[in-house]
Amino acid sequence: MRTILAIPLNLLVLLAYNVMIFLSSSGNYLPDTIVTQFEIPSSGATLTITWNILFILIGIGVLYIEILKSTRASMQAVLDHVLSLCVFVVYLIELLVMKEMGSATFLILTLLSLVDVIAGFTVSLSSAQRDITLG
Repeated sequence: MRTILAIPLNLLVLLAYNVMIFLSSSGNYLPDTIVTQFEIPSSGATLTITWNILFILIGIGVLYIEILKSTRASMQAVLDHVLSLCVFVVYLIELLVMKEMGSATFLILTLLSLVDVIAGFTVSLSSAQRDITLG
């Protein structure tokens, strides 16, 4: 069960985005489809949420959870960091190689994955330095 906690949630975002892109056709591009639309009462502005925006919002939430996960000091945390790095590499390869992934949304998701990797290692190293006692 604990090994399941080591699976990066960014992988789920990556898989979901890939499924959405490959289910899209040239005439029906799903990422631009409106998910919901509502009016902000105080300003009267209409806020439109598309799949692109929703994926970015989910990615930000996942980043927060991943940073919380990186505060653990265990072997699962090390496995989580390695897997997060692998997920980032997949994001980067898809961004650079696949024409379908050449969008601002996927670039932002790739950068969120990079921040996950850097923050995870930084938090782990910071907490490891506090655990070392001298003398």
